[in-house]
Amino acid sequence: MYLKGRSFQLKWTPEGLNQAIHYYNKAIALDINYAKAYYANLQCYGLSAMWGYIPYEEAMESAIDNLLMAKELDASLPEYPLSYVGKFFWEEWDFKNAYIHIKKVLAINPNHTDGLEALTELFIALGFFDMALPYANKLLEVDPLSANNHYTLAHIHYFQGLFNKALENVDYALTLNPELELAHHLKCFCLIWLNKKQQFQEFINNTSLIEEKNLLFRLVNEKHIHVPHQIIEKWSSLSKDKTMLVPYDVFILANSHHTATAFSLLKEMIDQRRGQIINYRQEPFLRPLHKINGFTDLHRSNLSSADITSTKKDEEKATTNVLDKDQIKTLKGKLLSYFKEEEPFLNPQLNLNVVAQVLELNNNKISFLINQAFDVNFNDFVNSYRLKHFKLIALDANNSHLTILGLAYDSGFNSKTVFNTYFKKIEGVTPRAWMKANSL
Repeated sequence: MYLKGRSFQLKWTPEGLNQAIHYYNKAIALDINYAKAYYANLQCYGLSAMWGYIPYEEAMESAIDNLLMAKELDASLPEYPLSYVGKFFWEEWDFKNAYIHIKKVLAINPNHTDGLEALTELFIALGFFDMALPYANKLLEVDPLSANNHYTLAHIHYFQGLFNKALENVDYALTLNPELELAHHLKCFCLIWLNKKQQFQEFINNTSLIEEKNLLFRLVNEKHIHVPHQIIEKWSSLSKDKTMLVPYDVFILANSHHTATAFSLLKEMIDQRRGQIINYRQEPFLRPLHKINGFTDLHRSNLSSADITSTKKDEEKATTNVLDKDQIKTLKGKLLSYFKEEEPFLNPQLNLNVVAQVLELNNNKISFLINQAFDVNFNDFVNSYRLKHFKLIALDANNSHLTILGLAYDSGFNSKTVFNTYFKKIEGVTPRAWMKANSL
């Protein structure tokens, strides 16, 4: 139920988020103590509020209810600091606090996809594309078959003006998931800027907002195009009960003789902190508004590239002197004893927070300790124990009735992909081939 909800959430549409909440609630009905489902609901309600899909007060009340439940159940999950990322990033556009909490998410799990995506999106909103690209690429390393991840990479190239490259990425995203609506709109935009009229017409055939799409194409690629008064009236009536996933109205007005109206509408959306236009400074369709007096003052970020660089240097400096050789030797012994006696690796939800509490250290020190003492990261350290346990129980005749995946889960792995990837990385063969070679 949770994974079904997740698949709908990643559509980012009003209907998708509503369906996601439906399945997350089903997961909660099956297990009232399932913290991740409450955190996921929190995300959906928060996004629905910020994108104008649900009345703000109603959505935020539900978001807070889910946060309180989730926090009570498990505040050690990366989803806990992630819940504050949603508040600071999407609700308040407080980029500095968003950055601080994203770093907390990634300290718990460096491969957390929502954390990686949040940092990518934050850097995109700031126009720091060189900083965004490594995290977008890491997203694809963690989950190369995610249409959402390929869309995120395409978005960076689009804002860089690399429309052909963006088109290539977004085409692949749509191959993986033809129903990803945001990717559909991004492909439309790439075709508009590349002036690929025939391909554009074929692509938008039998889709929604055809009038808006055609009008935007003509405004960018032709001259002296008139925006019909009727379509402006249509947008006004729709805004009362429906918010567009992509602000075609603002884009069209900005590229016509209605720039003043476009600026007024953009300012209103920024005042409301609407998610659809968080990247307004980078959006090519809004360039005509840059010269309007007051554009630069629409929203001032409290996070600069210098702040980020300074934070990284401070973290590196603090980590370098975090433990001396004697402390590392002592703590290494404690850590090995803990893993031998308690076997915490059998818990699929084991994270840095849990180990840090046991050894009475913070996350940075645990991460530093494992890196210095064993020359691996936290995940590989834990998975080495899980792999050793798997090999032990897999050769036990009493477990012959269990599947390979069942044995992996019993060893603490919580993902088939992670298990198979890590196993082949260490053993050089697939789990099935290893089982065949080692079976008596």
